[in-house]
Amino acid sequence: MNNCEKSREYYTTARELMPGGVSSPVRAIQPYPFYTVRGSGSRIYTADGIELIDCCGAYGPLILGHACKPVGDAIVAALDDGWLYGTPTPAEIDLAQILIADHPSIEMVRFVTTGSEATMAAIRLARGYTGKSDIIKTEGGFHGAHDGVLVQAGSGCTTLGQPDSAGVLSDIVRHTRQVPYNDTESLVSLVEKSGEEVAAMILEPVMGNIGPVLPKPGYLQEVRKITAEHDILLIFDEVITGYRVGIGGAQKLFGVMPDITTLGKIIGGGLPLSAFGGNRKIMEHIAPAGPVYQAGTFSGNPLSLAAGVAALREIHARKEMYSLLDKATTVIGESCQGKGGSFVKLGSMFKFFFRTSAPENYAQAKESDTTKFRAFWEKMLEKGIFLPPSQFETNFLSAAHSDSDVEYLSSAYASCLSA
Repeated sequence: MNNCEKSREYYTTARELMPGGVSSPVRAIQPYPFYTVRGSGSRIYTADGIELIDCCGAYGPLILGHACKPVGDAIVAALDDGWLYGTPTPAEIDLAQILIADHPSIEMVRFVTTGSEATMAAIRLARGYTGKSDIIKTEGGFHGAHDGVLVQAGSGCTTLGQPDSAGVLSDIVRHTRQVPYNDTESLVSLVEKSGEEVAAMILEPVMGNIGPVLPKPGYLQEVRKITAEHDILLIFDEVITGYRVGIGGAQKLFGVMPDITTLGKIIGGGLPLSAFGGNRKIMEHIAPAGPVYQAGTFSGNPLSLAAGVAALREIHARKEMYSLLDKATTVIGESCQGKGGSFVKLGSMFKFFFRTSAPENYAQAKESDTTKFRAFWEKMLEKGIFLPPSQFETNFLSAAHSDSDVEYLSSAYASCLSA
């Protein structure tokens, strides 16, 4: 992207102040990232005055688009009253009631600040509830940046070619077992050998950090059956899919009831907020009701709660957006036919893989041609379209993307892929 002198200067300074010059690895675009100063609707605007159609959406939270007015108004109203109390607030009850009503598997919920915190607490809860030590995750599944799940993780770990992290103790990692996604035979083999030691399986029902990679028909149902038969709790990590694939998330879409659910991104309306929940019997093991400790100064922050309540109320009032978004990604997919790769979508989640067929797991996703992706990504950026800068991150549409946006995106996909 040309004429980005301000962004280049910002990055030069940032590299002296922050590791790699960024606050999260996936933002480290080479040779330097552009710096955003404003967002509105389907657009972001850079420090150099460049307008971009945004198909990253802050990596998923902004299903209503940038600076959605009802959400912004709720934040301002809450801000006028103060922004941190260290006490319970009525907004906690309001948002908890919405989440519980929308998810039959959730009877009680605990608010936290980040998705990483939610999955970490959910795993601790599963261990505390069952008295067992091990967990199962899928290869390439990304469940945050805490030690026990940084083993063949997706997201930035995949992009950077670092499936493990320095500083993660082998004593911790040995309690994390792995199986391929979409492979129930491997899961059965594992639990038959050592299922008595496994507290939980944590699973992205739709793999969002290497894709999307979709479940085969019946896969999630089989996982639920296998885990139940071996007294293993099933944790659905719906930090991405929660309210993204529909109200009630992937568990409602596919008709599978997990034991514990983690939510994030959309439920905060764009502010830091996540949650984990499950049935009353399990959740009452969380302190102060039970022996599993979890706490946080910023948990249930008043501004985040206000944004989340406003966002979810807006989503409920505009349910038709889900079918419109599904049609929009279908149109984009049609423009990619015959372009030498595979287009994968689920509702507003979509991705073009530089691989002949759609990947079904982490190993297959890794076969994608990342050199071709990089060239394609740069061409799309030159056309004024911001996609996540990795073959292994999902693209997102929002309700703010107009018909003309979708038409332009379709045309750009067709021309840039042909080029």
